[in-house]
Amino acid sequence: MVLTLLGFGMVLTFMYLIMSKRLAPLVALIVIPITFALLGGFGAGIGEMMIEGIKKIAPTGVMLMFAILYFGVMIDAGLFDPIVKRILKLVKGDPVKIVVGTAVLAILISLDGDGSTTYMITVSAMLPLYQRLRMNPINLTCVAILASGVMNLTPWGGPTARAATALHVDPSEVFVPLVPAMGMALASIILLAWYLGLRERKRLGIVTLHGHSVDWHPEHDTGSDNLPTLADSEDTKRPKLLWVNAALTIALMVTLILGLLPLPVLFMIGFALALVINYPDLAEQRRRIVNHAGNVLSVVSLIFAAGIFTGILSNTGMVEAMSRSFLAIIPDAWGPYLAVITAIASMPFTFFMSNDAFYFGVLPILSEAASHYGITPVEMARASLAGQPVHLLSPLVPSTYLLVGMANVDFADHQRFTLKWAVMVSMVLLAASLLFALYPYAA
Repeated sequence: MVLTLLGFGMVLTFMYLIMSKRLAPLVALIVIPITFALLGGFGAGIGEMMIEGIKKIAPTGVMLMFAILYFGVMIDAGLFDPIVKRILKLVKGDPVKIVVGTAVLAILISLDGDGSTTYMITVSAMLPLYQRLRMNPINLTCVAILASGVMNLTPWGGPTARAATALHVDPSEVFVPLVPAMGMALASIILLAWYLGLRERKRLGIVTLHGHSVDWHPEHDTGSDNLPTLADSEDTKRPKLLWVNAALTIALMVTLILGLLPLPVLFMIGFALALVINYPDLAEQRRRIVNHAGNVLSVVSLIFAAGIFTGILSNTGMVEAMSRSFLAIIPDAWGPYLAVITAIASMPFTFFMSNDAFYFGVLPILSEAASHYGITPVEMARASLAGQPVHLLSPLVPSTYLLVGMANVDFADHQRFTLKWAVMVSMVLLAASLLFALYPYAA
């Protein structure tokens, strides 16, 4: 009973302090578990517990560090610039093509796992076309955030790494089987973009783009060569190495899916090759690393701090005690369905609380309870990711404010318009996961 109270007290205190913004997640992940471990009389072994937790998540932290650096270098080198230019030239004045092009662009740029980067590139490239055609920019924000929500399931995107870290499983075991289900979810977003584009085409018709009206930005003119790029500084671009970078990225993705080497090793090798190939000058290599150091630090430091939280939660026996209490109040008939229950519950849970609170506080309890019915931690990790398209609509997600701010869309309007579609995409992800047997409908 004492361990149960300590465990739930620790989780609830953690959730309250980060949701009320009393503490930063990084600080809360370190301070809260140490405080509760000391209260429970575990002071003698607390150091060993923390180190054990950190050791378990160290490969995930390394993978995230080098994945962010790798895709940062690829963006700096201009790997995605031709894709942006091609999409802008293809969509022309057809609202259907513009909305579908927005979805495709957001999906491709989301490969780096950073929502802020995706929104900045997608909105800066596509918003002038929406303005020129008098299209409703809420369609832009809708498909962009849904694309980001699904693509954010890559191991370096955040939620997958958190789920894997919390349950001490390999991120590749969580992610690779998810790829077909993610493909079906992305297909549903393309279909949604087509439907939204049809509605806009019916309202506006197809517009021939010529001349420059008041709200038309010449620098984004699809008829000129002066198209938007992905970075302000052109001296970092390496257009002559485009195909080399593309081949390197494809090779990295193929080896990742085939599992030829562990993920951390793959991204370490990929980053080293990308940096040397694109920026042989040592001073420029340092500048590229420094340029992305802030992104790396904010993500990786959180992962290592989570190792302390999960290490103490597991090694003190709090998780087992909490799961027994949780099992006691769940009807036995519901037990075999815990994977599906977790998938559905992840939508409201991750909307009303941060990913940190859900994955580090709630998911381990659900997983421990599910283990009594033969549902494995890796299956629970996959199930917990179904709600991510809904999560990004939460007022707790800073990047969403960037999206609506850049597109001049009211946040509440964006939420109301997008929520039903986000639930639809989450349900497609859930149905596809069950179809591919990524977790059981009934254990």
